[in-house]
Amino acid sequence: MDSLGKALKNNIRQYAMLIALVVIMIFFEIATNGVLLYPMNVTNLVLQNSYVLILAIGMTLCILTGGNIDLSVGSVVAFIGAITGSLMINMRMPMLPTLLITLAIGLLIGLWQGFWIAIIRIPAFIVTLAGMLIFRGLTNTILEGQTLAPYPPEYQVISAGFIPDFLNFFGAGFNVTTIVAGIVFSILYVVMAIRKRRERARYGFENTPAAFFIIQAIIVVGGIMLLSYWLSAYKGIPVIFVIISVLVAGYTIFTQNTIAGRYIYAMGGNEKAAQLSGINTNKVLFFTYVNMAVLATIAGISFSSRINSASPVAGQNFELDAIAACFIGGASVNGGVGTVIGAIIGALVMGVLNNGMSIMGVGIDMQQNIKGLVLLIAVAFDVISKRKSRT
Repeated sequence: MDSLGKALKNNIRQYAMLIALVVIMIFFEIATNGVLLYPMNVTNLVLQNSYVLILAIGMTLCILTGGNIDLSVGSVVAFIGAITGSLMINMRMPMLPTLLITLAIGLLIGLWQGFWIAIIRIPAFIVTLAGMLIFRGLTNTILEGQTLAPYPPEYQVISAGFIPDFLNFFGAGFNVTTIVAGIVFSILYVVMAIRKRRERARYGFENTPAAFFIIQAIIVVGGIMLLSYWLSAYKGIPVIFVIISVLVAGYTIFTQNTIAGRYIYAMGGNEKAAQLSGINTNKVLFFTYVNMAVLATIAGISFSSRINSASPVAGQNFELDAIAACFIGGASVNGGVGTVIGAIIGALVMGVLNNGMSIMGVGIDMQQNIKGLVLLIAVAFDVISKRKSRT
């Protein structure tokens, strides 16, 4: 029971928001007469929120370093759209070299901002605020205030395409490949979870009770298979969903199971102590902002592909959506606490709220009020729980 209590205490924000996500989904499923979880709407939920999910991953790492944020990501998304639009629509450049050039530009943006933040040590808030203004201005300069459209069909596939159903040999009424993929990932999750549990036991670390572990595995596998069913009942697995899944898995492994990932947590927990332990905190900070710019570039590619245009007003308030997703998902305002999975849960909470209220016909003004209250409550929960732990 002690280990169960510790597990719940250490992950209370993440578990609380996961329960909140389920409750919100059930509420809107009832309130919308079943429209929210209609297979087509579930797929659209993933597609509409893909950019927030990608940005939230990078923003989590920034926040972990000590509560730092990146205000420039929305403008970077618009700037990247302007670059791809100019290259592919105006100059007729093929997709592959366009993507390589765009990713290189995103890397340069990260190096530029990382230099000022990590080497010169100008506060991240100021540097990224300047970046927000600079890249929005460059976007308008490149596009001359005009919208470029449409992109070639192969580029639109990034956010509007689906993985072909390779295994539907008998004409089943659903996407067989999606169901098989769900089964495979469920098995992989169980195998990895058991392996991690055994490793913790071998090194003498405390594990959660077996019953709690089994219940958690059943819930996760059930969630994977339920999502597989929803996707298979429409068109299958979206291409952007595969990209997001790879990013989530990769960054979860990086933050939880690598030395570099632990350095980020250590810096956010106590930068002075991390420096005394031999951690080059400048290098850690530099990496997180380079990484954020690259992920903002991927989000920019995803978003421009989704709307099939390069617009000078693209990306507005995207940074706020990403920051809100991280804090709602369990990241601490002081840094050192938070997970990639938590940020994804936070982004899904915001996405379901948006989608559910839109279906119900709730006005934009009221939607903003409710989302603001959710963010405030999530951060207040973090502050109050920390205060209680100190007393």
